[in-house]
Amino acid sequence: MAWNEPGGGDKDPWGSRGDQGPPDLDEAFKKLQAQLSGIFGGGAGGGGGVGFSSGMFGLILLVAALIYGFFGLYQIDQGERGVVFRFGAVQEVGVVPGLHWNPPLIDVVQKVNVTRVNSHQHQALMLTEDENIVDVALTVQYVVNDPVAYLVNVRNPRTSLDQATESALRHVVGSSAMDDVITAGREAIAVEVQERLQSYLDNYGTGIRLDKVNIDRSAPPSQVADAFNDVQKAKEDEQRFINEANAYAESIIPEARGEAQKLIEQSNAYRDRVVARSQGEAERFTKLLSEYRQAKEVTRDRLYIDALESVLSKSSKVMIDVESGNNIMYLPLDRLGQGGSGSSAGVTEESVSSIADSIVRELNDRIAAGRVREQR
Repeated sequence: MAWNEPGGGDKDPWGSRGDQGPPDLDEAFKKLQAQLSGIFGGGAGGGGGVGFSSGMFGLILLVAALIYGFFGLYQIDQGERGVVFRFGAVQEVGVVPGLHWNPPLIDVVQKVNVTRVNSHQHQALMLTEDENIVDVALTVQYVVNDPVAYLVNVRNPRTSLDQATESALRHVVGSSAMDDVITAGREAIAVEVQERLQSYLDNYGTGIRLDKVNIDRSAPPSQVADAFNDVQKAKEDEQRFINEANAYAESIIPEARGEAQKLIEQSNAYRDRVVARSQGEAERFTKLLSEYRQAKEVTRDRLYIDALESVLSKSSKVMIDVESGNNIMYLPLDRLGQGGSGSSAGVTEESVSSIADSIVRELNDRIAAGRVREQR
């Protein structure tokens, strides 16, 4: 039954009261003091109020002090450094690892890991120097080398790092050709981006030291990937054709030089042979001329006979026009060479010699007849 329900009588939470006025605060406080004294072992008499006011207040202060001191304890790990802020101002810098205490609600300690290598990934579409679009993704690895600058100088260090990375990357890629960005020049671009990004972070005072910048991917946008692949294939074909042409040139040029040297040597040999033959013929003619001057008739007849012999030895049939008659002498040398029981070579030589003698006599007769006619 509630105290204010009908039939509740004089019962109320503040005790029996004859009137219906507001509760007496002094009476309520005394009841509360009596209950606390009973809990902590104090007497219920008049001295209980004095005991609460001194012992209990000291005990409460002691408990509050212990709780306050407990919340002031903190620990700095081995790879961390602590920065103490007192009412927002830097009070202590670089708190070493270990267990420390600072007054709560007055000092605020922020811990910064100065040994862990953090990673920040960035990806963006860039415009190159030759007005091509490339999709570049990189990873920035960094450590915090100045905790105070990291916590105080910039509001959000990671946001500042992201914006500085975007600026440095756009500057470097915008000053490079597309082929350098997506092929062999990636390493050089990563180094240049790292140097420029570190200068930006130092100017901002972020307290960040870069460890490494890696270009994870640099390629044309997916929308033009097929066309770019066709262009790259054409360039590869061009380079392949150039290499094949160079290889052919390297193989054909030495061969042509060897052939040219061969022709030169053959020409020199032919020249030497012709010159030597000409010199021999000239020397033979000179010696023959001296013999001819000594015996003209004999030398002339001998030359004539030698010429006929050389001609008749290569011909199987000879026809001679006899001046004294209307008949033509036919000499079948091949048949004459086949007759007889002796060797064919011997018969041929004898036949040729007899024929040559006949011809010489006939010619001499003609020459003599001609001279007679001239004298007449």
